[in-house]
Amino acid sequence: MDNRILLRMCKMSGYEMPFIQEAFEGEWVVPLGPNVAGFEKDLEKFLASDKKVVALSSGTAALHLGLLGLGIEAGDEVMVQSMTFSASVNPVRYVGAIPVMIDSEPYSWNMDPDMLDMAIADRIRLTGKRPKAIIIVCLYGMPADYTRLLEVAQKWDIPVLEDAAEAFGSSYAGQKCGTFGRYGVLSFNGNKMITTSGGGALVCPDDVAAKETMYYATQARLGYAYYQHKDIGYNYRMSNISAGIGRGQMMVAEEYIAHHRHRQAYYREHLGNAAGISLHENPSSIYDSNFWLCTVLIDESLRIRGEENAYASAITSTVGGAGGVTGQGTSIHTDCEPNANVEAMRLGLAQLGIESRPLWKPMHKQPVFSDFPSYVNGVSEDLFHRGLCLPSGPYVTDKDADRVIDAIKSLII
Repeated sequence: MDNRILLRMCKMSGYEMPFIQEAFEGEWVVPLGPNVAGFEKDLEKFLASDKKVVALSSGTAALHLGLLGLGIEAGDEVMVQSMTFSASVNPVRYVGAIPVMIDSEPYSWNMDPDMLDMAIADRIRLTGKRPKAIIIVCLYGMPADYTRLLEVAQKWDIPVLEDAAEAFGSSYAGQKCGTFGRYGVLSFNGNKMITTSGGGALVCPDDVAAKETMYYATQARLGYAYYQHKDIGYNYRMSNISAGIGRGQMMVAEEYIAHHRHRQAYYREHLGNAAGISLHENPSSIYDSNFWLCTVLIDESLRIRGEENAYASAITSTVGGAGGVTGQGTSIHTDCEPNANVEAMRLGLAQLGIESRPLWKPMHKQPVFSDFPSYVNGVSEDLFHRGLCLPSGPYVTDKDADRVIDAIKSLII
């Protein structure tokens, strides 16, 4: 279908090409270069903080280096949000540390401060050691409850690594997400608020931490005329070309953020009267989400056309894939899956040329993390059962949103 509405796709502004052309003309087509330094300065100005930014090859690389910056080693325990994408947790395993999954509270959908507090006390009781770090995530751009989470972190004297990969431009109490923890992580992947094609950044507390981050990101090369290394390093620096894209994107960042907030408001106005459909909103005026993805919860009692065949269709589409790999848009079913009416809505929208997606499956229900400790209250599993992400990107017009809204209403029996 030529007019398919995609979930989230980055848009080039036209401002990127002069920066890219400058890089080509100066033959700065390698990691580092003027665009990298300029992009870092642009980000520091945008964040409006005294912290330093290091541009990197991905948000995942930033998480990895943030853990190294906190001194996390093999065997250390790190408290992580269960309701997130796996990239929030994978770097914990890169350094050989142990992820301890913490469930969500129902308002922001982010880490539950009370459960975090209880879990830390329990880990100390069981292991005799304090966890070494807390990774806070801002899910779908929604800020976490920083007031209470930072109180818990301070109580136990545990540093915070903030995963704001989905929250570029979001703020809490007027402060930009990514600047609350000792380290903060930004992402500029192809589906994020702004893009560098692939890329990310680590927000560092000071110049010393930024220089150490750059050291590890450039293969831990010492300053000799020849190549000498005393530490294991990584090839994590952003290229000058990618940073040029980022500099152009920064010129329209506020416009893109405003578009996402407008899209949320439009869904609120025109979808808010649909019985059984609830839009995830800012819990209070202190929260200011960028609404990277607009998300809804579908009541379990709501009946959706094709619901009785939804799972049969999805299961059939997974059969025959090489090595168990499924086709695009299909589902693999385990003990924790979206409700049948959510799957029916997703499939129904797909048939109408509209892309949607279930919420992140909690990490404590992922096979790869199933053997690690978790402290759950049922919130993240309930959100996963009932949640769906709707098209929200800069290419999604009001006319497109009308199509999405009409399609959702047409699928409700």
